Amino acid sequence: MRNLLIIILMLKFLTSWGQNKNEEKFITWEQFTENFGKEMVSAQDVFDRMQKSGVSDFSLAKFDFHFVSNSKEKLEKLQEFIKEHYPYEIKSLKKINKGLWELNGETNEIPITDDNLLYWGLDMYKRGYEFDAKLDGYGAPFDPKNQKFPNFNKEKEDFYFNKGLDCYNSGDLSGAILNWTICIKINPKDPNAYYSRAIVKNELYTWKSSIADYDKAIEIAPDFIDAIVNRGTVKDENGDYEGALTDYEKALELKPNDAMTYFNIGNTKFNQGKKLEACENWKKAKELGADYAQERINEKCK
Repeated sequence: MRNLLIIILMLKFLTSWGQNKNEEKFITWEQFTENFGKEMVSAQDVFDRMQKSGVSDFSLAKFDFHFVSNSKEKLEKLQEFIKEHYPYEIKSLKKINKGLWELNGETNEIPITDDNLLYWGLDMYKRGYEFDAKLDGYGAPFDPKNQKFPNFNKEKEDFYFNKGLDCYNSGDLSGAILNWTICIKINPKDPNAYYSRAIVKNELYTWKSSIADYDKAIEIAPDFIDAIVNRGTVKDENGDYEGALTDYEKALELKPNDAMTYFNIGNTKFNQGKKLEACENWKKAKELGADYAQERINEKCK
């Protein structure tokens, strides 16, 4: 029996789990964003090298990973977080040169594709930043003559979907993507897998790819209101206000009294500089039961 991931998106902010706001940062936000694209290129390079060596798509491999920081305490916190949220093995935490510390570990078996490696790398890069550490390298030994693959039989579809849901709920973002990608490989017509994967892709700051998955989910299931609303929110977050409003209008055609949709319309109208229209929509959302809209009304509608 399949459970479903139902999350209606609201604006989110990156949380620095292990950081003290008053201490000097090893990795600043500016450095994180500046190097984000480089991490994407690096993941593609690792995949290309592995593919040239004979690895096939979805071949299973365990990856060694390395984080570096200027503080043992920061890496100890990262270590505990990884142990709690990911099915990985921590190998060592040791001091290296020039006042730096290094955390080493090994993942569970990851099905290798270019996208899977990309999102695993971005997940680790994001987690490192949250604890003021840098993802410093990763790789996987493998034997091209002895490759293992996931079970792509149709009866495993729900297993992988629910495994992805378990990963997401435990905080293993890349694990969720990996399992929903296998689910899509088994059944390319499953809108729930595209929808769920889109949520996590947005959390890993790849909004265009997130929208592409929402597009696919809506193409398969045109009345998928949660996908429509979420797609509108991602568009809003990235400045496509008219596109967001078009999605919200479509959502209201399907569900005329949806409080979250009116709340999101209010957000988009406010972002457009239309304060009066924003307040009208937040008040409508409040009337329909969205008590959380009152905070926006109190703050923005004076």
